[in-house]
Amino acid sequence: FFFPLPVACLSPRSSMGDEDENPMKALKIEKLILNISVGESGDRLTRASKVLEDLSGQQPVFSKARYTVRTFGIRRNEKIACHVTIRGEKAEELLERGLKVKEYELRKKNFSQTGNFGFGIMEHIDLGLKYNPSTGIYGMDFYVVMKRAGGGRVAKRRAKRTKIGFQHKCTKAETQKWFVDKYEGILTN
Repeated sequence: FFFPLPVACLSPRSSMGDEDENPMKALKIEKLILNISVGESGDRLTRASKVLEDLSGQQPVFSKARYTVRTFGIRRNEKIACHVTIRGEKAEELLERGLKVKEYELRKKNFSQTGNFGFGIMEHIDLGLKYNPSTGIYGMDFYVVMKRAGGGRVAKRRAKRTKIGFQHKCTKAETQKWFVDKYEGILTN
């Protein structure tokens, strides 16, 4: 028996509608990394880690120097920086505070080809932390890693692991559009 199919069923694109409507393709913040690079170990680094702990409510991780640079006065494997990775609601809230300091204005070159972006602030007290003379003032880097709402598991699972497809990767243009739409941000050259 032969049942003729309606024309709408034969063309898959027309039934799916516009690709942007797919909720799995929506952009989300995967994580926010805050980094304070002190350039020396000791008391200043300890105070910087205290600033990150107050800001995020998490224990920061220390980064070590890759090699000795005598002009900077650092030795290989000496702790010189601290960073913390934040996910979920807390990441969005801290990013909002960081962008408010920058007045929601980022440069186009702040965005990477893989759809992530970063920026720096000069003083941590701009984020709403109280100034403490014993701590001092620290600048910090914000780095935001973006992802799609769904489909990322294929690259993470143990069985049948594969790459994320080209169509599903985040691009620079998409992240810039997301930034302008969500935060009413301004992109400058």
